[in-house]
Amino acid sequence: MKFSWKILLCSLITMAAAFGIGGYFFVNDVFKASLEREIGQATDDSNILKFAFETAALNIPSKYDMLQNSVIKEIGANLENSGQGSRRFLRLSDEDQKVLYASEGFVEDTLLLSDIQEQTRAYQIIRPDRRYYVQTGIMVHALDRVLYLETMRDVTEVYAERARGFAVYRGLMLLILICSSVVMYIVSYWLTKPIRLLTQAARKMTAGDYSCRAEQISEDEMGRLTMDFNHMANVVEDNIHKLEEEVRAREDFIAAFSHELKTPLTAVIGYADMLRSRKLDEEKHFLSANYIYTEGKRLEAMSLRLLDIIVTRRYHLEPQDTEVESLFAYLEEIYAEKKEIRVVFQYEPGRIQVEANLLKSVLLNLTVNACKASEAGGMVEVFGRNEEDGYCFAVKDYGTGISPEECRKITEAFYMVDKSRSRSHNGAGLGLALCVEILKLHGSELVIESTPGVGSCFHFQIPGKGTDSRETKGET
Repeated sequence: MKFSWKILLCSLITMAAAFGIGGYFFVNDVFKASLEREIGQATDDSNILKFAFETAALNIPSKYDMLQNSVIKEIGANLENSGQGSRRFLRLSDEDQKVLYASEGFVEDTLLLSDIQEQTRAYQIIRPDRRYYVQTGIMVHALDRVLYLETMRDVTEVYAERARGFAVYRGLMLLILICSSVVMYIVSYWLTKPIRLLTQAARKMTAGDYSCRAEQISEDEMGRLTMDFNHMANVVEDNIHKLEEEVRAREDFIAAFSHELKTPLTAVIGYADMLRSRKLDEEKHFLSANYIYTEGKRLEAMSLRLLDIIVTRRYHLEPQDTEVESLFAYLEEIYAEKKEIRVVFQYEPGRIQVEANLLKSVLLNLTVNACKASEAGGMVEVFGRNEEDGYCFAVKDYGTGISPEECRKITEAFYMVDKSRSRSHNGAGLGLALCVEILKLHGSELVIESTPGVGSCFHFQIPGKGTDSRETKGET
């Protein structure tokens, strides 16, 4: 069942129960008031008849010492016939509760007689012939006799009014429920509109339209639910795009890895077959063996870099307090004998929390790439300085530069800006990918600034405050 129908049904059931209970008590309360009024009038009539009977008894000539039964019957008949336009029902009984006079149609039930006491009002509701009557009883004292006077007053109309009241109320309640059902259907349809919009959006997303969003039409709880749903949809869409990018990157990685393996393996197999199948002179033999060795070393370097990337992604970092000077001293020692490219080091002393060997690998890779991008006789600058939020490292070259499109892809595995230059240096496009993974472990990221034909600057910041010393050291 739809939620709107549930709201409508619950509302109608609640209204029907409320109207039914309320109507019952209202009509019944009116009925009780009317019945009490009729009982009061019946009691008043009974008192009037008692007074009339006692007065008539006093006016009887005193032939006897006490009031005779025949006189009682005569007075009873006169009282019955003295009703103003309506027939009276009465019954007179003696001291022994033996009936002396009774109107035609008066009930034969004598149970009320036992309840009649001095100065008390006794009555009961009876229904002898599908009509309702109020039967009253009272004591009458006349000429030393104690008599019982009973009356019957027809109150059928009061009960009929109650029945008509219930019938009218039922019809009115049915009409109200019909009108209310129309109004409640419109209200429930309006209240559940956000749910329908959410359902439609969810179905479209299930069908693959992840850009679909639910329309927010209110600022209440349903509006906030719609807002949360749209936020969730944004997160889901972003995650799906990330997964798609990861799948694409993985496919590109496999394709690039296969290509990188195919090129050197083809050369290795070709030259090895040449050495195996024919006799070569000493020079060709050396060149073939050297090519096999060079390509083998490139395959070895590529496999080691891949292994480093895999290990780094699973690596649990254990940072140590490290002097920045030791990192730069490591690089200075490596490039001390290199004359093709001039490498300049400028840094401020400081202490940082890092894994020294991993950070050395990052700096070395960045410096190697900067040297590859520079022409012979060019210069590469390696900087280090204290900043407010940590220690910043930078490697700058004045080489060929990188376009903005390539800057976004250069950290992907096997991506090489200049493939011929990279292969000539036994490169496989894995160095920057390894750097990115290592910096992630340190809570940092690699920032690339480059202008084609001008040069590039690769820099990153290690979180944490270094030493405040501003002394600068430099060495070429």
